[in-house]
Amino acid sequence: MQLSWKDIPTVPTSNDMLDIVLNRTQRKTPTVIRPGFKITRIRAFYMRKVKFTADGFAEKFTDLIGGFPNINDVHPFHRDLMDTLYEKNHYKVSLAAVSRAKTLIEQVSRDYVRLLKFGQSLYQCKQLKRAALGRMATIVKKLKDPFVYLEQVRQHLGRLPSIDPNTRTLLICGYPNVGKSSFLKCITKADVEVQPYAFTTKSLYVGHFDYKYLRFQAIDTPGILDRPTEEMNNIEMQSIYAIAHLRSCVLYFMDLSEQCGFSIEAQVKLFHSIKPLFANKSVMVVMNKTDILRPEDLSEEKQELLKSIQTVPGVEVMSASCVEEDNVMQVRNQACEKLLTARIEQKLKGSARVSNVLNKIHVAKPQSRDDVERAAFIPEGAKALKKYDAEDPERRRLARDIEFENGGAGVFNINLKDKYLLEDEEWKNDVMPEVLDGKNVYDYLDADIAAKLQALEDEEERLEAEGFYESDSDGMEDDEIVDIKEKASWIRDKQKKMINDSRHRKALKNRAVMPRDQVKKSFGEMEEHMLSLGHDTTSLKGRAAASKKELSGVDILKRNQGLTTNKKKAPVAQTDRLNDGVNDGALRSQAERLAKIQRRERNRMARQGEGDRHSTAMLPKHLFSGKRGIGSNDRR
Repeated sequence: MQLSWKDIPTVPTSNDMLDIVLNRTQRKTPTVIRPGFKITRIRAFYMRKVKFTADGFAEKFTDLIGGFPNINDVHPFHRDLMDTLYEKNHYKVSLAAVSRAKTLIEQVSRDYVRLLKFGQSLYQCKQLKRAALGRMATIVKKLKDPFVYLEQVRQHLGRLPSIDPNTRTLLICGYPNVGKSSFLKCITKADVEVQPYAFTTKSLYVGHFDYKYLRFQAIDTPGILDRPTEEMNNIEMQSIYAIAHLRSCVLYFMDLSEQCGFSIEAQVKLFHSIKPLFANKSVMVVMNKTDILRPEDLSEEKQELLKSIQTVPGVEVMSASCVEEDNVMQVRNQACEKLLTARIEQKLKGSARVSNVLNKIHVAKPQSRDDVERAAFIPEGAKALKKYDAEDPERRRLARDIEFENGGAGVFNINLKDKYLLEDEEWKNDVMPEVLDGKNVYDYLDADIAAKLQALEDEEERLEAEGFYESDSDGMEDDEIVDIKEKASWIRDKQKKMINDSRHRKALKNRAVMPRDQVKKSFGEMEEHMLSLGHDTTSLKGRAAASKKELSGVDILKRNQGLTTNKKKAPVAQTDRLNDGVNDGALRSQAERLAKIQRRERNRMARQGEGDRHSTAMLPKHLFSGKRGIGSNDRR
């Protein structure tokens, strides 16, 4: 939550705003244009001017509106305080005028950019640009009064104290000149003006102090007069809003000596009139200036008036003297205690904190599966175990004692297998594999594994003795067995080759692959491959002999001289795009000349770019002329 607004940007006057934006436009945009330039370049030049100026105004107005607080989003105390000091409607209307001006300037920019797109000459484009900037200047000049008002608000907002509405607060209130500022000066280091006349304090003052390592803020409010709220001025309304909105301990000060100019009866009456504002707050009445007159020295009538205050529930009465600093710190400490107690009670009443804690706690209760009551079971060994006493010399040895005897932590490593219950004590430190052959050993654990293995071995011996494993293939011929084994080995070898080929293809990744149409296979290689697969290739030999082409004498001569004859021919459907439609060489040369003329402009425009250092008319003056002085980076 924002508590102070000291970083609001300065609000310039309307003329200063025009100078800032127009000078920035002149410095940051090109300044040279000539009638000989292309009309597209002239249009772009002036469109850039208009757009840059509108963006400058929009940026300034956006920063100005964003710097001021939104009166609907701040704390109710700050909202009512701003309404009292600056008049809420006037504040909203001024910011709305700036927002409306931003919208109008953007609309003017869009309209004139649209007109500049169709400008026919340098003069026409320049006049449109002047008209656009003139309308923008007129809109800004109409913001003269809102700018002056917002600058005054900015200066006053920066001087307001930063008050946190949610922290621990002591609020000092009462009639004027009863010693409120003196009390604040005693308990804090706040620089408050103290004078012996009424309405010395005309605004809220804040001081800070520490109590029980907690930071408190004390607020000194202007004096309040006992009159209806409608008749109170802005100074008094600041106190009323502070009492109404801030969660605090209210210290109501009274002057028993009546040197403030108001009687005790009037002060008691003011307390009862503003008592509704003290709802849900801890209240303390402080009888000030006891160095002049003590409560015991008052008349019976005035003491009866003071007792009417004490009868109000939750109100505590104390006395103090700020001049002699008598009982001042006791009043402060008692007020802090009341405030802390009230804040704790308020937190305990709220259900949000308790609900947050309960949401994080889950008590698991097992569901009863039958009606049998199962009480808690404690082993007899645990009951008979003697209580451990570190001073007893006959105490049982703990793992901590063994660790200390063997070098302490970091040297001795505890043996976690020492308490295993096994048949043989030597088995305790055996290595037990958790994973064997890629499988979890525990999944195959069987308590009767030894008996089952012995049964299997006995069965194996019995079957072997009965001749169960003797071969029944005595009638099969040896040649067939050899043939089957050869085929089986050939199949296994073929599978391995296929697997290796697949792996080679996967390992190829992004390396170049020979296209299929470039892979040459001779007829002999195909014949051998078909023969290896077990096919009859006699018919293929006859077909290949029949399909042989008879060579002519020219082909034989070229072959003997080492010249190739299998020249690639162009496809029949391919058209000659270079010579089709041209009858003779003169027409051919004319067509080529026309094509070059058409390409010339396209090539020239293609070369025109930022990276080509191309300048058609002249060097841009604002980029290549002038020099920079020391510490200046403005380009001219």
